[in-house]
Amino acid sequence: MTDQPDPARPIDAHGVVAAETYRRSRGFWRVLAFVALAIAVLALLGRFAFSNTPVGDHIARLVVDGTISTDPARLAAINDLAEDDSVKAVIVAINSPGGTTAGGEELYEALGQLRAKKPVVAVIKELGASAAYVTAIATDQIFARRLSIVASIGVLYQHVNAGKLLDTIGVDFDKVASGPLKAEPDFDEPMEGAPRASIAALVDDSFQWFVDVVAERRGLTRPEALALADGRIMTGRMGLATKLIDQIGGELEAVAWLEADRQVPADLKVITVYPEPAQGFGWLANFANGQARSVLGLPAAGPITLDGLVSLWQVGSAF
Repeated sequence: MTDQPDPARPIDAHGVVAAETYRRSRGFWRVLAFVALAIAVLALLGRFAFSNTPVGDHIARLVVDGTISTDPARLAAINDLAEDDSVKAVIVAINSPGGTTAGGEELYEALGQLRAKKPVVAVIKELGASAAYVTAIATDQIFARRLSIVASIGVLYQHVNAGKLLDTIGVDFDKVASGPLKAEPDFDEPMEGAPRASIAALVDDSFQWFVDVVAERRGLTRPEALALADGRIMTGRMGLATKLIDQIGGELEAVAWLEADRQVPADLKVITVYPEPAQGFGWLANFANGQARSVLGLPAAGPITLDGLVSLWQVGSAF
């Protein structure tokens, strides 16, 4: 005998609502679990679909974008390129205002070792200044657009003297140091005397190395390199006239040069090896990040910097 509702018994409205809510909630969580499973499967498939593991011989693209600093992962990638026989040449794609002196030196030395084993060319996009120009001269051939920004040969150290501000707000800054030049210059004092001489020696030592490698790599006499090393920036056309770059062009021209001058086989794929492209659905986060940066008028990738025609090539304590 089946239970039948008793007409005399009042309907429990709260119970009915609770049961309906439970039913809908269970259905919602089932749908959510299915969507999560579908996303996981697609992400797994995407890992393979978006994988850029090269098959056969290819040209590797090494991207140097944003502010340069030392980077163990990038250094390891360059070393791997040198040992990979399937890599027939390397294009260094540069869009950078420069960075730290140590970061520029690291790239210069690593690319020099790579250049000894296979052809390496630089392609400067919008900007290749300071430490980024040090990177470019480590290659066999430098390409830039006519209106790319190049050069800015020099070293800069910037100091802010906030002494008057601290006096105004009543803040006294003091310290105990092991020597007269320890932690100098102080940010509450002008940079003068022995601290200034110490920093000037640091800047000059870095600058002399910069000038020497420019002269050596660009086939200039030292006086010729010094004449260009006043920190000025140049367009690609000006760089071509002063022998700071080799040719006007981009990646297509670089590939054509590799084929004609270095006998790199024609029609090889150019594959980005550093930084590694996002796999799976990592591209979605990168896309969202790029859109947010675009709204703010910032570069689509790399560290948030004021590059382009803003004076970012004058980076404190950097090339």
